[in-house]
Amino acid sequence: MKLPISISENLIAVQNGDKIPFSKMKHATVDLMLENGVLKKQIQGRSKVLIYLTDKNKLIAFLKNHFGIESLENYVHGLRRTDLSRAEAVEISSNSKLKSIRTFKGFLVNSYQPIECVLNNKQITIEPTEGTFTFIYDYETFFLPNDTTVIGIENSENFRYIQKQKGLFNNIQPLFVSRYPQSKDLIKWLQAIPNRYLHFGDFDFAGLNIYVSEFKKYLQDKASFFLPMDIEKILAGKGNRKNYDRQTVQFDRSEIKEENVLMLLRLIEKYKKGLDQEIFST
Repeated sequence: MKLPISISENLIAVQNGDKIPFSKMKHATVDLMLENGVLKKQIQGRSKVLIYLTDKNKLIAFLKNHFGIESLENYVHGLRRTDLSRAEAVEISSNSKLKSIRTFKGFLVNSYQPIECVLNNKQITIEPTEGTFTFIYDYETFFLPNDTTVIGIENSENFRYIQKQKGLFNNIQPLFVSRYPQSKDLIKWLQAIPNRYLHFGDFDFAGLNIYVSEFKKYLQDKASFFLPMDIEKILAGKGNRKNYDRQTVQFDRSEIKEENVLMLLRLIEKYKKGLDQEIFST
């Protein structure tokens, strides 16, 4: 059982000599403390009940024995932190699961050509062996050459077979990033770096929804939607009617200014088809 932050804060007040209304202290742990004489009740008037403390040492001993808490102040401070590690959680409460802590952050990158980057102030080369990817954990310190364009890939098959799609990106130096595993780490990194972002996703309403809500919304003019030169011919010939029938636009079209998005919307409506990006990885 974890001691809630609200109860912890009230216990700090009690420890400092305050008397707290019982209505603000309703918790199984408080009941146990009352049963064991750690806390006391004081009745005021007809219905008001206050909780107070007579022996600080009893409270300290109880918290240490039941929760491993050495200091209530440190415990509360730890619960409020967003960057608490499991090691620190153990230190303040003998419990690595004191709060929900993400132990695996970051995102996958891939490249079909070597890219010299910086990670933790050290030069590294991104050049995964085909069939493998590089996982960037310390993304906060990960920087690219200014002329590198980050290409976000929506589907795993395209991310795996980027070598087959070289012809789509002849005029740029790309670093490919995967949308999966989904978290806010990728968008935080994209917001922090100066590099352009190019979104390579499905050419249908669902793909546009992802782009607009997950990337364009946060990156604004730094982001653009990738359209192949012959997208109309490919969509007309190999598009899927089911994609069109099953999907809907989930953003306000009147707010869209980006020409590539507007063009794709027009083509989807014209041919009443959508196109999966996997067509380019075959």
